[in-house]
Amino acid sequence: MKDDRFSQEFLGLLIDKAREGVEVRLLVDRLGSRRINRKLVKRLEASGVQVAFSDRVQFPFVFYSSQVRNHRKVTVIDGKLGYLGGFNIGKEYIDEKPKLSPWRDYHLKIMGEGVSFLQSEFFRDWRRARNNGLQESGKPYRHRRADLTKGGKGSLRAMGGFFAHRNFLYEVGSEVSALNDFPNVTERHYFPKLEKGDVRHQFVPTEAGLLEERFIMMVRKAREKIIIGTPYFIPSKRLFAELMSTLRNGVKVTLLVPYTADHALVQEASYRFLRQLLREGAQVYQYKNGFYHAKTLIIDDKICDIGTANFDKRSLYLNKEMNYYLYDPNFIARVKEVLNKDLLDSEPLQLATLTKFNPYRTLKELIAGTLSYFL
Repeated sequence: MKDDRFSQEFLGLLIDKAREGVEVRLLVDRLGSRRINRKLVKRLEASGVQVAFSDRVQFPFVFYSSQVRNHRKVTVIDGKLGYLGGFNIGKEYIDEKPKLSPWRDYHLKIMGEGVSFLQSEFFRDWRRARNNGLQESGKPYRHRRADLTKGGKGSLRAMGGFFAHRNFLYEVGSEVSALNDFPNVTERHYFPKLEKGDVRHQFVPTEAGLLEERFIMMVRKAREKIIIGTPYFIPSKRLFAELMSTLRNGVKVTLLVPYTADHALVQEASYRFLRQLLREGAQVYQYKNGFYHAKTLIIDDKICDIGTANFDKRSLYLNKEMNYYLYDPNFIARVKEVLNKDLLDSEPLQLATLTKFNPYRTLKELIAGTLSYFL
């Protein structure tokens, strides 16, 4: 979150809702939202907004803990409506930063039983940040298992009119929630009864290296094609080796990345990987209609991942992320329609472009390689 007009407007809305008696909890990354100063926090809390900062710097692991980010972008409203995807709160996300406009992102609006899982994961992060439970009068909430045998109606839409679909099942793993650590949380207040749907999906929270294994597992499943959309392509050694092996085995790989960078050295850090992919026949496209910030991975049109994680080492090893895996062919087809439109707004990257002699770029690549875990 930034200290700009849009962020101030957003915080003003939270203050207004808190004054109306709505329970408002704001959990932000400590370093990513460092511009939220103590004065502003006091103003929020005086209005009734509860504020927490995740992942404090800890001794003696100062350097490592200062690099950990809560990169999850989760919003839950009344326990019934959830949002997840690539959008943060800042002026660039609403096209008020000319260099990066228009901003291109994928964000999901979620209704149905799966919202309970987002709620429980928010509670986990909140408790770690505040080191206490969530106090609410009433009977204790007892976690329950999801009944995936009954049909029902749910719906999922994407912000910005990207795509929409209805009637799907929220597959949230074996438990809808696991709030044994929150004895005072009531089911009625935070976990209202929600409808089921009939199309499977799964939310997967990751941190500290778990995402690498998940991505490797998905790449290994590919038999025909892999589509990756990411603003930062800086894979780990193991993940890239798996991707190259899959490519050499005849799987078609298509990669969509930005043409314009929003951070220093992130493009240069990707070039050594892109050269190898291009040499093996992968297709790499650079998005030119603004800045491409979406995060998606599609395997054989059978599995689609849309979430908060980038295809880079920071997301793989340092960040707390939340990804959404979808298994419905109709919805995946609609996601591909979005991707195909974005590919039309892109240009193929040629190997000759990256192999042309350029000492300045070479120097930047050397520096980026050294810093690749933290870009």
